[in-house]
Amino acid sequence: MRIFLTGATGFIGLPTVGELLAAGHQVLGLARSEAGAALLRARGAAIQRGELGDLDSLRTGAAQADAVIHLGFIHDWANFAESCAVDRRAIEAMAEVLRDTGGRLLVTGGLVGMAPPGQAATESDRIDPDHPFPRVSEQTALALAADGIKASVMRLPQVHDRRKQGLITPLIEVFRARGACAMVGEGRNVFSAAAVADVARLYRLAIEHDAPGAVWHAVAETGVKMADIVRTLAARLDLPVKSLTPAETDGFFGHMARFATFDLPATSRITRERLSWTPVGAGLLEDLAELMLEAG
Repeated sequence: MRIFLTGATGFIGLPTVGELLAAGHQVLGLARSEAGAALLRARGAAIQRGELGDLDSLRTGAAQADAVIHLGFIHDWANFAESCAVDRRAIEAMAEVLRDTGGRLLVTGGLVGMAPPGQAATESDRIDPDHPFPRVSEQTALALAADGIKASVMRLPQVHDRRKQGLITPLIEVFRARGACAMVGEGRNVFSAAAVADVARLYRLAIEHDAPGAVWHAVAETGVKMADIVRTLAARLDLPVKSLTPAETDGFFGHMARFATFDLPATSRITRERLSWTPVGAGLLEDLAELMLEAG
């Protein structure tokens, strides 16, 4: 297949490009800059210049492809609602083209608002329509699937290697700025997780599998406790551990406060069975213990 990737130069995008090319697919990658384009060319991908807000560029890329993997997202946590609005418009623009061509669309979502408290989310769970979280990637994609578009969803946990770890990476920036690694209370909330190479392989398996309306879970570890994450980071960063009261959370974490208290356990039994996916990468705590540190 010829596959158009948004977010092609990103943390998950570049490994996914390599995975697709190694499997014999052609890749057209979205690139904002010449530096990004050069990264893609070096790997053997074709280039579509543009960005997520450039809907004409997205339509052009989708029109040249048999399938689209939408990995791009603007990670501006201070303006998160607007980033989500850009994401929704991008999905809808590419779907306009795919409606005519019959191409597949694999959209990236998350695990917020799935299961009741204390339960691990499964692929069969759907987002609570009254949940206040502003990212609507999944809802947009599944509405398109119900309307005849070959759209499916990849729900991501905390995707990691030793350089980056999903939402934990911006939390690390907060910890270093505050001089302490903090959790709320005893840190019983959990994050599910998966190594980036495993996730890239799963994107390839999912786009090869024609399953409109499907929801996939890129989950290797069901739930890693925040307390363990914080203690592992404290040892690696040589910072003290701090326990916060709920009232102290906003003041410490700032715009990352909502993410620091997420409780996002999830399983991936259906995904593993249907796509023959077996994660083999390092665990989240293992990567955090070997975290590659930048000067700061």
